[in-house]
Amino acid sequence: MSQPIPLLPAARAATPVVAGAGDGQAMGLGMGVYGEGKSYLSLGSGVVSGCYSGKVKTSDAFRTLVSPTGSGFMLETVLRSGMQLVDWIVRTTGSPSAAALEKVALDVAAGSEGLLIMPYWAGVMSPYWDGAARGAIVGLSLDHRPEHLFRAVLEGIAFEQAVATEAMEAQAGGPAAMIAAGGGTNCALLMQIMASVLERPLSVSPVNEAAALGAAMLAAAAVGWFASPEAAAEVMAAAPTRHVDPVDGLVAAYRSRKEIYRDLYQATRDIHTRLGALDEI
Repeated sequence: MSQPIPLLPAARAATPVVAGAGDGQAMGLGMGVYGEGKSYLSLGSGVVSGCYSGKVKTSDAFRTLVSPTGSGFMLETVLRSGMQLVDWIVRTTGSPSAAALEKVALDVAAGSEGLLIMPYWAGVMSPYWDGAARGAIVGLSLDHRPEHLFRAVLEGIAFEQAVATEAMEAQAGGPAAMIAAGGGTNCALLMQIMASVLERPLSVSPVNEAAALGAAMLAAAAVGWFASPEAAAEVMAAAPTRHVDPVDGLVAAYRSRKEIYRDLYQATRDIHTRLGALDEI
Protein backbone atom coordinates (compact mmCIF):
# COMPACT_ATOMS: atom_id res chain seq x y z
CA MET A 1 0.00 0.00 0.00
CA SER A 2 1.48 3.34 -0.99
CA GLN A 3 2.24 5.87 1.69
CA PRO A 4 0.50 9.25 1.61
CA ILE A 5 2.62 12.10 0.28
CA PRO A 6 3.14 14.73 3.00
CA LEU A 7 1.82 18.14 2.11
CA LEU A 8 4.13 21.13 1.99
CA PRO A 9 3.47 23.68 4.73
CA ALA A 10 1.23 26.52 3.61
CA ALA A 11 2.98 29.74 2.66
CA ARG A 12 2.73 32.39 5.30
CA ALA A 13 0.50 35.37 4.61
CA ALA A 14 2.14 38.20 2.71
CA THR A 15 4.91 35.97 1.30
CA PRO A 16 6.15 37.92 -1.75
CA VAL A 17 6.11 36.25 -5.16
CA VAL A 18 8.60 37.89 -7.50
CA ALA A 19 8.57 37.70 -11.31
CA GLY A 20 11.99 36.68 -12.57
CA ALA A 21 13.57 36.50 -16.01
CA GLY A 22 15.13 34.06 -18.43
CA ASP A 23 18.59 32.83 -17.49
CA GLY A 24 20.31 34.88 -20.19
CA GLN A 25 18.67 38.15 -19.25
CA ALA A 26 19.14 37.44 -15.54
CA MET A 27 22.82 36.77 -16.18
CA GLY A 28 23.11 40.07 -18.01
CA LEU A 29 21.54 41.88 -15.08
CA GLY A 30 23.86 40.03 -12.70
CA MET A 31 26.81 41.38 -14.68
CA GLY A 32 25.42 44.91 -14.51
CA VAL A 33 24.01 45.05 -18.06
CA TYR A 34 20.67 46.85 -17.83
CA GLY A 35 20.97 49.93 -20.04
CA GLU A 36 22.62 51.30 -23.13
CA GLY A 37 26.35 51.00 -23.71
CA LYS A 38 26.94 47.44 -22.43
CA SER A 39 26.25 43.94 -23.70
CA TYR A 40 26.60 40.52 -22.09
CA LEU A 41 28.16 37.33 -23.38
CA SER A 42 27.40 34.05 -21.63
CA LEU A 43 29.86 31.30 -22.57
CA GLY A 44 28.10 28.25 -21.19
CA SER A 45 26.93 25.00 -22.76
CA GLY A 46 25.27 27.34 -25.24
CA VAL A 47 26.40 30.87 -26.06
CA VAL A 48 23.97 33.70 -25.32
CA SER A 49 24.55 37.40 -25.86
CA GLY A 50 22.32 40.41 -25.43
CA CYS A 51 22.14 44.17 -25.32
CA TYR A 52 19.60 46.77 -24.24
CA SER A 53 17.23 48.63 -26.53
CA GLY A 54 14.92 51.40 -25.39
CA LYS A 55 12.50 50.61 -28.21
CA VAL A 56 11.08 47.42 -29.66
CA LYS A 57 13.33 46.11 -32.43
CA THR A 58 12.65 42.88 -34.31
CA SER A 59 14.80 40.84 -36.65
CA ASP A 60 15.60 37.23 -37.49
CA ALA A 61 19.09 38.05 -36.24
CA PHE A 62 17.95 38.08 -32.60
CA ARG A 63 14.99 37.53 -30.31
CA THR A 64 13.36 40.46 -28.53
CA LEU A 65 12.46 40.18 -24.86
CA VAL A 66 11.22 42.55 -22.21
CA SER A 67 14.11 43.77 -20.07
CA PRO A 68 14.17 42.09 -16.64
CA THR A 69 14.13 45.56 -15.09
CA GLY A 70 10.71 46.21 -16.65
CA SER A 71 12.07 49.16 -18.63
CA GLY A 72 12.98 48.70 -22.29
CA PHE A 73 13.91 45.52 -24.09
CA MET A 74 16.78 43.08 -24.49
CA LEU A 75 17.89 41.93 -27.92
CA GLU A 76 19.37 38.46 -27.54
CA THR A 77 21.22 35.96 -29.73
CA VAL A 78 21.60 32.24 -29.03
CA LEU A 79 24.04 29.60 -30.23
CA ARG A 80 22.98 26.22 -28.87
CA SER A 81 26.35 24.51 -29.30
CA GLY A 82 28.88 26.36 -27.20
CA MET A 83 31.05 24.75 -24.55
CA GLN A 84 29.14 21.49 -24.99
CA LEU A 85 30.66 21.37 -28.49
CA VAL A 86 34.12 21.88 -26.98
CA ASP A 87 33.40 18.94 -24.65
CA TRP A 88 32.27 16.88 -27.64
CA ILE A 89 35.56 17.52 -29.45
CA VAL A 90 37.51 16.45 -26.35
CA ARG A 91 35.51 13.21 -26.04
CA THR A 92 35.49 12.41 -29.74
CA THR A 93 39.24 12.86 -30.16
CA GLY A 94 39.97 10.83 -27.03
CA SER A 95 41.90 13.70 -25.48
CA PRO A 96 42.48 13.69 -21.72
CA SER A 97 40.93 17.13 -21.15
CA ALA A 98 40.06 20.46 -22.72
CA ALA A 99 43.03 21.99 -20.94
CA ALA A 100 45.38 19.48 -22.56
CA LEU A 101 43.97 20.21 -26.02
CA GLU A 102 44.14 23.94 -25.40
CA LYS A 103 47.82 23.66 -24.51
CA VAL A 104 48.77 22.07 -27.83
CA ALA A 105 46.30 24.23 -29.79
CA LEU A 106 48.31 27.30 -28.74
CA ASP A 107 50.93 26.24 -31.29
CA VAL A 108 48.38 26.06 -34.13
CA ALA A 109 48.30 29.17 -36.30
CA ALA A 110 45.13 31.26 -36.69
CA GLY A 111 42.84 29.61 -39.21
CA SER A 112 43.72 26.10 -38.01
CA GLU A 113 45.61 25.37 -41.23
CA GLY A 114 42.56 25.71 -43.46
CA LEU A 115 39.89 24.29 -41.16
CA LEU A 116 36.56 26.09 -40.81
CA ILE A 117 33.81 24.84 -38.49
CA MET A 118 30.15 25.85 -38.44
CA PRO A 119 29.03 25.03 -34.86
CA TYR A 120 25.43 24.02 -35.55
CA TRP A 121 25.62 20.57 -33.96
CA ALA A 122 22.23 21.22 -32.29
CA GLY A 123 20.61 23.17 -35.13
CA VAL A 124 20.59 26.95 -35.27
CA MET A 125 18.39 29.56 -33.64
CA SER A 126 19.32 33.14 -34.57
CA PRO A 127 19.67 34.20 -37.33
CA TYR A 128 18.36 31.30 -39.46
CA TRP A 129 15.94 29.53 -37.06
CA ASP A 130 16.58 26.22 -38.76
CA GLY A 131 16.24 23.07 -36.69
CA ALA A 132 17.41 20.96 -39.62
CA ALA A 133 20.78 22.72 -39.78
CA ARG A 134 23.77 20.71 -38.62
CA GLY A 135 27.43 21.32 -37.99
CA ALA A 136 30.01 21.34 -40.74
CA ILE A 137 33.76 20.77 -40.73
CA VAL A 138 35.26 22.16 -43.91
CA GLY A 139 38.84 21.83 -45.11
CA LEU A 140 39.97 18.63 -43.39
CA SER A 141 43.21 17.05 -44.57
CA LEU A 142 45.43 14.20 -43.48
CA ASP A 143 47.69 16.72 -41.76
CA HIS A 144 45.08 17.86 -39.26
CA ARG A 145 45.23 16.65 -35.68
CA PRO A 146 42.92 16.99 -32.63
CA GLU A 147 44.46 20.33 -31.68
CA HIS A 148 43.50 21.74 -35.10
CA LEU A 149 39.91 20.63 -34.58
CA PHE A 150 39.90 22.13 -31.09
CA ARG A 151 41.14 25.51 -32.26
CA ALA A 152 38.78 25.47 -35.26
CA VAL A 153 35.82 24.89 -32.91
CA LEU A 154 36.83 27.92 -30.83
CA GLU A 155 37.20 29.98 -34.01
CA GLY A 156 33.83 28.81 -35.34
CA ILE A 157 32.09 29.81 -32.12
CA ALA A 158 33.79 33.22 -32.30
CA PHE A 159 32.88 33.75 -35.97
CA GLU A 160 29.26 32.91 -35.22
CA GLN A 161 29.24 35.31 -32.28
CA ALA A 162 30.78 38.10 -34.36
CA VAL A 163 28.13 37.77 -37.07
CA ALA A 164 25.40 37.71 -34.41
CA THR A 165 26.82 40.67 -32.51
CA GLU A 166 27.14 42.82 -35.62
CA ALA A 167 23.49 42.27 -36.54
CA MET A 168 22.27 42.80 -32.98
CA GLU A 169 24.23 45.97 -32.35
CA ALA A 170 23.27 47.44 -35.72
CA GLN A 171 19.72 47.59 -34.37
CA ALA A 172 20.69 48.61 -30.84
CA GLY A 173 22.70 51.68 -31.81
CA GLY A 174 26.27 50.52 -32.32
CA PRO A 175 29.09 48.63 -30.59
CA ALA A 176 28.95 48.31 -26.82
CA ALA A 177 31.33 47.31 -24.06
CA MET A 178 31.00 43.54 -23.66
CA ILE A 179 31.14 41.64 -20.37
CA ALA A 180 31.58 37.86 -20.44
CA ALA A 181 30.79 35.15 -17.91
CA GLY A 182 30.44 31.38 -17.85
CA GLY A 183 32.74 28.39 -18.03
CA GLY A 184 34.17 29.39 -21.40
CA THR A 185 35.90 32.38 -19.83
CA ASN A 186 38.30 29.89 -18.19
CA CYS A 187 39.71 29.03 -21.63
CA ALA A 188 42.36 31.68 -22.28
CA LEU A 189 42.66 30.70 -25.95
CA LEU A 190 38.92 31.08 -26.54
CA MET A 191 38.93 34.51 -24.92
CA GLN A 192 41.90 35.61 -27.02
CA ILE A 193 40.23 34.38 -30.21
CA MET A 194 36.86 35.89 -29.26
CA ALA A 195 38.33 39.32 -28.54
CA SER A 196 40.29 39.26 -31.80
CA VAL A 197 37.33 38.15 -33.93
CA LEU A 198 34.97 40.64 -32.26
CA GLU A 199 37.73 43.28 -32.57
CA ARG A 200 37.10 44.66 -29.10
CA PRO A 201 38.33 44.14 -25.55
CA LEU A 202 36.31 41.82 -23.35
CA SER A 203 35.75 42.22 -19.63
CA VAL A 204 35.27 39.10 -17.54
CA SER A 205 32.86 38.93 -14.60
CA PRO A 206 34.22 37.30 -11.43
CA VAL A 207 30.76 35.86 -10.65
CA ASN A 208 30.33 32.25 -11.80
CA GLU A 209 26.57 32.23 -11.18
CA ALA A 210 25.66 35.64 -12.58
CA ALA A 211 22.14 34.43 -13.51
CA ALA A 212 21.42 33.60 -9.87
CA LEU A 213 22.79 36.99 -8.85
CA GLY A 214 20.51 38.70 -11.36
CA ALA A 215 17.51 36.86 -9.92
CA ALA A 216 18.58 37.98 -6.45
CA MET A 217 18.71 41.58 -7.66
CA LEU A 218 15.12 41.33 -8.89
CA ALA A 219 14.03 39.87 -5.56
CA ALA A 220 15.91 42.53 -3.59
CA ALA A 221 14.18 45.29 -5.53
CA ALA A 222 10.78 43.62 -5.24
CA VAL A 223 10.91 43.44 -1.44
CA GLY A 224 11.99 47.05 -1.17
CA TRP A 225 15.68 46.75 -0.40
CA PHE A 226 16.36 48.90 -3.44
CA ALA A 227 14.24 51.41 -5.32
CA SER A 228 14.57 49.50 -8.62
CA PRO A 229 16.39 46.53 -10.23
CA GLU A 230 18.80 49.05 -11.76
CA ALA A 231 19.64 50.40 -8.30
CA ALA A 232 20.12 46.85 -7.03
CA ALA A 233 22.43 46.03 -9.95
CA GLU A 234 24.47 49.18 -9.37
CA VAL A 235 25.25 48.03 -5.83
CA MET A 236 25.28 44.23 -6.16
CA ALA A 237 27.05 43.68 -9.51
CA ALA A 238 30.74 42.86 -9.10
CA ALA A 239 33.21 44.80 -11.19
CA PRO A 240 35.11 42.80 -13.84
CA THR A 241 38.42 41.50 -12.56
CA ARG A 242 39.99 40.58 -15.88
CA HIS A 243 40.21 42.13 -19.33
CA VAL A 244 41.18 40.47 -22.60
CA ASP A 245 42.40 42.56 -25.52
CA PRO A 246 42.38 41.67 -29.23
CA VAL A 247 45.69 40.45 -30.60
CA ASP A 248 46.76 42.75 -33.43
CA GLY A 249 48.33 39.91 -35.41
CA LEU A 250 45.08 37.89 -35.33
CA VAL A 251 42.54 40.58 -36.19
CA ALA A 252 43.26 40.81 -39.94
CA ALA A 253 43.58 37.05 -40.36
CA TYR A 254 40.26 36.42 -38.68
CA ARG A 255 38.51 39.26 -40.48
CA SER A 256 39.07 37.61 -43.88
CA ARG A 257 38.06 34.17 -42.60
CA LYS A 258 34.91 35.59 -41.04
CA GLU A 259 33.72 36.70 -44.48
CA ILE A 260 34.08 33.14 -45.75
CA TYR A 261 32.26 31.87 -42.66
CA ARG A 262 29.27 34.07 -43.48
CA ASP A 263 28.63 31.98 -46.61
CA LEU A 264 28.96 28.58 -44.97
CA TYR A 265 25.34 28.14 -43.86
CA GLN A 266 23.88 29.00 -47.26
CA ALA A 267 26.40 26.69 -48.91
CA THR A 268 25.33 23.70 -46.77
CA ARG A 269 21.67 24.41 -46.02
CA ASP A 270 20.13 22.38 -48.85
CA ILE A 271 22.45 19.45 -48.19
CA HIS A 272 21.39 19.26 -44.55
CA THR A 273 17.73 19.56 -45.53
CA ARG A 274 18.02 16.72 -48.04
CA LEU A 275 19.89 14.51 -45.57
CA GLY A 276 17.23 15.16 -42.95
CA ALA A 277 14.49 14.23 -45.39
CA LEU A 278 16.12 10.84 -45.98
CA ASP A 279 16.02 10.09 -42.26
CA GLU A 280 12.26 10.71 -42.27
CA ILE A 281 11.55 8.13 -44.98
